[in-house]
Amino acid sequence: MKNLLLWGFIVTIATAFGVSEDDIQVVCKESSVHIKWKVNKSMSGNPARLLLGNCFPSSFTNTSNGHAEAEFIYQLSDCQFRRMGTWKYLIYVNTLTHRPLPKPYPPTFTYPVRCVYDGPQGWTPFFQSPAQGHGELAFHMAILNYNFSGPAESNVFPLGSFIPIWAEVDQQAHQPLVLLLEECVATTTLEMYPDNLTYPLITNEGCLVDGKTTLSRFLPRYHSSSILLHLQAFRFAVGEEVYIHCKLIAWDPDDLNESRKACNYNKTTEAWELLDDPNKNRLCQCCDSTCKGRAKRDAESAPQGLVLKSVLGPLTITEDSL
Repeated sequence: MKNLLLWGFIVTIATAFGVSEDDIQVVCKESSVHIKWKVNKSMSGNPARLLLGNCFPSSFTNTSNGHAEAEFIYQLSDCQFRRMGTWKYLIYVNTLTHRPLPKPYPPTFTYPVRCVYDGPQGWTPFFQSPAQGHGELAFHMAILNYNFSGPAESNVFPLGSFIPIWAEVDQQAHQPLVLLLEECVATTTLEMYPDNLTYPLITNEGCLVDGKTTLSRFLPRYHSSSILLHLQAFRFAVGEEVYIHCKLIAWDPDDLNESRKACNYNKTTEAWELLDDPNKNRLCQCCDSTCKGRAKRDAESAPQGLVLKSVLGPLTITEDSL
């Protein structure tokens, strides 16, 4: 991450327990974070109840009137920091919490912490999902230029133009895998919240529903471990920054089923088609109803399936239609 630091900041002002913006200070360094938290009397009784992710304070000092200061100094690889990649930035996300009672009781105070770093020129979002006992899989996802030969030259797309999306998993020594986009939605925020306004692109475990009203399509694969999506710029949050949130899954290519598939809609036949084998189009028939997922263990077990959530953006869709 050398020379990638752009800026770090905290979002959301916490009001619980009288905590103000000035009570929490964050310094994001090249590969670490330094946080000072002025703790009021109601939270200063037990330092072990103050957490950054799953990490306790590095130091805790009592001050006047029953107040205290908790200090957290950790690497970004510690404390369950979540790494997120966008087109421009590499972002590390975590949460400060006060837990007066152990889990499963919820925290009484939370405060989001984000360190944001500028990606180097030509960088594409890079994600890793460890598979215990089966090596490490590296996931890549990016918006490319019109012929998928390199990174996109602009993040502005007129209505009706195409947004070329590419994703790939490096199998390394792993058994052969097929990469699927199980779900993709567009929203105006980098992180998903329950009240987000969203625009569905891929739903129902692999159905490209946007293709029913646009010319969006999965393109033929050049390798099972990669997937190409020709996404037609859609009317959603026009003129604003848009992020595309996707759920990727690397799966056994010999075990495609209703919950593990990639389906295009054919407007001519008014039917759904399986990208990888037209002889199995029946797997897509559920796209207009509900595709029944398999047991949860299938999606979370190795080596059959490895799941990753990723974010692309920001991109902007403009009214200048083609």
